[in-house]
Amino acid sequence: MSDKNPEKDTKTVKSEKKMRDIMTAYYIDAKTARQNNKKVAWITSGGPVEPLIAMDIIPVYPENHGAMIGASKMGIDLCEKAEAMGYSSDLCSYARADISCATVNGGPIGGLPAPDMLVCCNNICGTVMKWYEVQARYFQVPLFIYDTPFLHTEYSPEIKRYAKRQMEEYISFLEGVTGRKMGRDRMMEVGRISYAGSQLWQEVLDTAVSKPSPMTAFDAFFHLALIVTLRGTQQSVDYYRGLLAEMQERAKAGIGAIPGEKYRLLWDNLPIWYRMKWLAEKFAEHDACLVADTYTSAWCGSMQYIDVHDFIGSAAEAYTRSYLNLGVEKMARIVLGMIDKYDIDGIVMHSNRSCKPYSFGQFDIQKIVERERGIPSLLIEADMVDERSFSESQVETRIDAFIEMIRENKVAGR
Repeated sequence: MSDKNPEKDTKTVKSEKKMRDIMTAYYIDAKTARQNNKKVAWITSGGPVEPLIAMDIIPVYPENHGAMIGASKMGIDLCEKAEAMGYSSDLCSYARADISCATVNGGPIGGLPAPDMLVCCNNICGTVMKWYEVQARYFQVPLFIYDTPFLHTEYSPEIKRYAKRQMEEYISFLEGVTGRKMGRDRMMEVGRISYAGSQLWQEVLDTAVSKPSPMTAFDAFFHLALIVTLRGTQQSVDYYRGLLAEMQERAKAGIGAIPGEKYRLLWDNLPIWYRMKWLAEKFAEHDACLVADTYTSAWCGSMQYIDVHDFIGSAAEAYTRSYLNLGVEKMARIVLGMIDKYDIDGIVMHSNRSCKPYSFGQFDIQKIVERERGIPSLLIEADMVDERSFSESQVETRIDAFIEMIRENKVAGR
């Protein structure tokens, strides 16, 4: 008699091991870059990585590392170290963890490889500029700030010209640091691959329209890594093609990530990295599946503006149209579109102490959602890395009450 657990087998995503192997090889490559005559660039998660890939520069993401620190439950120690260095506890916990980590080679992988340059794109927040200035001084390396005007209204001709000039200046910066010219044909090829990878990632996320959903937002948080870290590489395209086939197979077979799925939820904001498992289990207890989220979809949402025949010009627009670089009204329209697309019963909002740009507009979005779709929302107050901002008993009580509201809505036929 087999001792395999059939239910566990249906929950296991085969691609997970491949993802871990790819990310392990990636960090080894980055850590040994200097021995192999390669350069390393630290870049913000929303920044244009394709020019780095085209010039064989290894991109490294302090924010990704911050997520690893949070998931490894090392956030409190590193945040406290930063506070002892004089940084405020109100500063982003990614920034605090990264700044202190650099001084002690801390974290789950013994610190990040020292950068040869830093690339900061402010399409996600303003904190990154000061954070990267601190690290540029610490490592004594050049810093490029890629400035994206905030889109309060529309993408005007003036913004278009400015954004494209930023892209050209960015490429000139890379050429100056490396001492060699970028191959434009190579840049176009990387752009084409990046677009293909983003399209595949969107298709993976779209498998969650199936009922039951073959994946949860917690799965998406894990599988996101390659579209951020290795966007523009054939490796990411191949990975997402395999993951898509696996999710489509599960959807066709009716295999749900949450057995007995009853309620479909949307997550807003970054994950609470140190409590992902607890949250996943808590929602699963209520037969609730977080089928979609605004965070992981941000890496493909603006890619609709990409023209593979003019990648440099169109990428300037795509990166300016990043989700967090939009006005609240536009963000609310995106959320409403996702509610309709994934047939959402309720929205879970992580009011993230660290990420002000993501959190400040949530009350407005909450009101718009409740007014226009009549579905309840839950606000969880926490932090993505610093566990000191999380109250388990309070969150548990709020989740229970939230699910009860959804249940009453369903009974009432709303």
